[in-house]
Amino acid sequence: MNKTIISCAITGAIHTPTMSDALPVHPEQIAEQAIDAARAGATILHLHARHPDTGAPSVDPEHFMAFLPRIKAETDAIINISTGGSIMMSIDERLAPADTMSPEMCSMNMGSLNFSIHPLADRYDTYKFDWEEKYIRSTEASIFRNTFADIKLVAKTMGAEKHGVKFEHECYDVGHLYNLAHCMKQRMFEQPIFLQFVMGILGGISADIDNLEFMKKTADKLFGDNYQWSVIGAGGAQMKMATAAAAMGGHVRVGLEDSLFIERGQLATSNAQQVIKIKGLLEAQGNTVASPDEARAMLGLKGIDKVNY
Repeated sequence: MNKTIISCAITGAIHTPTMSDALPVHPEQIAEQAIDAARAGATILHLHARHPDTGAPSVDPEHFMAFLPRIKAETDAIINISTGGSIMMSIDERLAPADTMSPEMCSMNMGSLNFSIHPLADRYDTYKFDWEEKYIRSTEASIFRNTFADIKLVAKTMGAEKHGVKFEHECYDVGHLYNLAHCMKQRMFEQPIFLQFVMGILGGISADIDNLEFMKKTADKLFGDNYQWSVIGAGGAQMKMATAAAAMGGHVRVGLEDSLFIERGQLATSNAQQVIKIKGLLEAQGNTVASPDEARAMLGLKGIDKVNY
């Protein structure tokens, strides 16, 4: 099936409320923007939660339940719950929402890295909330921990024996692909797998076409042809990397988690605006966007009737 999946990452745990008024932080905002993104053409909704009072990243299952049932009721999109949480959280904390909700998909980071956004702190003179500046600056001395033991725990908790969840394997560098290949030899995961090349994060592989081709060639060598793949281009690389990936037969991810902009120097007004733009670009170059049910078949998902929300 030669169709392109559009994932949309609605809010994430990277950007803070000061950075954009469009970033959804309240449950009703997350629900509304997710629903609008699905209606605009998003096949998969990648979801984090925020504390409704402060907009800080949250892994409280109750904060997820404040928007998940509404999204399920009003769309047929595939819901992908993050196990990344934020880089300040333990793996047990990060697992709690997915373990509680048993979604069709959840994200899984395939290695540790120096994931940092500290240069952003100097762009703002004032902040909406006291926690923001400290949070941003602290990433300079932080490691986003995803050890083999952490990966094994997520696989055991969310995999076939308990929840039957399929993973979005987030690979921030080529070594993460080899980590996944090792884990597959240990029978932690079965094909078809869904790879997400995360490009342009400080601490990970840079977002350029040569690196994209290298990641794809490495994945072909390690996994053959029985896998699906997608690309995140962080910040200003979002649309460029997405269109390049789709032209190479891959899938795409957009959303305010990955970039706050719709074009250079112009903040996006919503997640749906980014979805509309990438859908138009894809169709203009001959790609057809996959429906949620088509994507479920491509990725081997368990179905929306087997979730716990």
